[in-house]
Amino acid sequence: MDPQFLILGLIWYIVFLFSTTCHEGAHALAAKWGGDPTASHGGQVSLNPLPHIRREPLGTVVVPIVSYFWMHWMIGWASAPYDPDWQARHPRRAAWMALAGPAANFILFLLSGLAIRLGMLLGVFHEPIRATFTHMTEASVPGAAGFAATFLSIFYVLNLLLGTFNLIPVPPLDGSNGIAVLMSDEIAAKYFSWNRTGFGMVGMLLAWFVYDKIFPYIFLFALNVLYPGSHYS
Repeated sequence: MDPQFLILGLIWYIVFLFSTTCHEGAHALAAKWGGDPTASHGGQVSLNPLPHIRREPLGTVVVPIVSYFWMHWMIGWASAPYDPDWQARHPRRAAWMALAGPAANFILFLLSGLAIRLGMLLGVFHEPIRATFTHMTEASVPGAAGFAATFLSIFYVLNLLLGTFNLIPVPPLDGSNGIAVLMSDEIAAKYFSWNRTGFGMVGMLLAWFVYDKIFPYIFLFALNVLYPGSHYS
């Protein structure tokens, strides 16, 4: 097996695990601030990935690795527990808790984009001839700079994917709970009661079917933001 493929897979997994940990840690922290310590008691208000791996070993270990060998990029999932009674008493707090996860991904997306732009200003990175999921920027010199270019490229695109996908308002994604910030407490409580009936993998597959159609446009938009004036199409 190609060693470069394995090294790239390791980079993908490090980025995936850190980004997912930040996402779920943000959920847990927002819930704690809102009065629900459930995830905090499970050790999930932390950048330590182990509590998240223990809770969802399939979504944090097995599926990401299998998806990389199958598709050459990674998907997966994790989850943070919460108290349904707390959600019923404080539905708008629960809605903000749901939005905290994608917000963490967008912060990582912006930080990686700023790092890429800074590297370009310093002459360390340059715009690739053809941008891909793995190579959205390239290094002017090999070695550590090449590793950094690949690492930041994956950080940029994966957090864009995680942030935007989770905002789709289809259960069980975060967007389905996050829209409750636009509702009154009474309506939001009724909405959450209905939403807990569960859609599971059906909702996930429906969301992925829709997202697969729109992500190329999101990706092109992100490229043109990262490289203004390039007019990728």
